[in-house]
Amino acid sequence: MSTGRFDDEIWDEYQWEAHLNEIERKSDQLRKFIASDSPENDPRWMKLLEENTDKEDAVDAFIEEELQIEDAYFPEDDEWEDEFEDDIDDFLFDDIEEDAFFDDDIDDFDAGEEWKELSQDFARSDNGSIENLTVYNQARELAVHILQWFEGIHPKLRDKTCSDFVSQVLKIGAKLAGGYSFGFEQDFLGANIAYTKKALYAANDGLRLLEDDLKKVSYINASQYILLHGRLFELRNDIGIYVQELREQFYYGFE
Repeated sequence: MSTGRFDDEIWDEYQWEAHLNEIERKSDQLRKFIASDSPENDPRWMKLLEENTDKEDAVDAFIEEELQIEDAYFPEDDEWEDEFEDDIDDFLFDDIEEDAFFDDDIDDFDAGEEWKELSQDFARSDNGSIENLTVYNQARELAVHILQWFEGIHPKLRDKTCSDFVSQVLKIGAKLAGGYSFGFEQDFLGANIAYTKKALYAANDGLRLLEDDLKKVSYINASQYILLHGRLFELRNDIGIYVQELREQFYYGFE
């Protein structure tokens, strides 16, 4: 996700959260515009569910679309990026002979770094991959399960509460992915934390809907409720721990 630099100060999670709230306000307007072609103004994920028979593909499409919509509202700071690139070029190539670097050496370095994307140990670093982030995989798997559960409900029984619940669960993975896209360096770790907190809020909202409203409806039985509640409750707690670990890394440099 592109960000640019807003000033020379390193923003903490609260400064980023205020900024992201404004981003969400603008992106919500775009979401409403995208869904306006639906006569019933259904959530966008319903359309994605229709277009993708594989629920994993539907979840991934939702996450990708959410990231693209919000990314559109982050300003690009091309001047800073150009300056950064110039500094890197100066650092690498000033007073160094051209033949000091060989393609084979560069290829060897790249090959030596690629394994980190496959390693669980580097999941929480800029060298890792979100596919190895346990809490994200939990959120993605739960979202797939929720979509399967939703499709099993008769269309006439699907009310707004049911739709809102699915929306909140889908949002969890999208917000985790949004945070991960900022990486783990000090400059943007606050944004990672702020986005991850929004995943936590979505999990809490999903639990509230489940406990206060869905527990009473006819289209969810006791065993389904226990399963959904257990998985969402565990995910919420794990996200809370993840937020705290990111905070420790921001303030104390723990990894």
